[in-house]
Amino acid sequence: MIDSLNGLFAATVLFVGGHFLLSSAPVRDNLVQRLREPYFRLFYSAAALGSFVWMLMAYGGAPRDTMLWSPPPALALVPVIVMPFALILAVCGVTTPSPTGLGGGDQSTGTHPSAGIITITRHPFLWAAALWAGSHLTINGDTASFILMGGILVLSLGGMAAIDAKRAARLGSHWGPIALTTSVIPFAAALAGRTGNAGRFGVDWAGIGWLRPLGGLALYILIFGGHRQLFGVGLTPF
Repeated sequence: MIDSLNGLFAATVLFVGGHFLLSSAPVRDNLVQRLREPYFRLFYSAAALGSFVWMLMAYGGAPRDTMLWSPPPALALVPVIVMPFALILAVCGVTTPSPTGLGGGDQSTGTHPSAGIITITRHPFLWAAALWAGSHLTINGDTASFILMGGILVLSLGGMAAIDAKRAARLGSHWGPIALTTSVIPFAAALAGRTGNAGRFGVDWAGIGWLRPLGGLALYILIFGGHRQLFGVGLTPF
């Protein structure tokens, strides 16, 4: 089943749907009551990791000869241009406490619920995943890539709305300052002057620092240089 499009579709549905299902309020609350919070998080992480590995294995074994479109060579530049920003967002997202991240309620009651990369977007990691999926969809016209990358794009964009709704329900009045001083769309709150930050364009550049962007760029260089070794596909942007 791993070497078929049906297997890839099933794995992707499980990975994407499992995130939405397990994090939905009725299912999550019931499981937390039965398992307690630490064990629920362990179960959630194991389910997400297991379905993710299955999805990647299914993608690796799926046929690539069924094409939905033939991307023009010029589009090869799209991920080359987009991925540095995606990786910077990813590194900033996993290294910055966030009110929308795992255990984010701990950051909701502070005097500065928005800081660092959160003054650009309150969903930096999900935007990183969306940029990866969207930019790679432009250069992969086969059905297998459409299933995998389309699924991750749906999870990333849909996850932003789902997380916001859950945080609003869970945090109550504490969610108001977060929603007011941050934005889903990158730079929307900063350019509107809603972040309360005096930095250039309303962004907390000092909170972001230099190490995080440099880490993202270093990761980009490593992936760019070793793309064929890591993923079996060489980069031919020019």
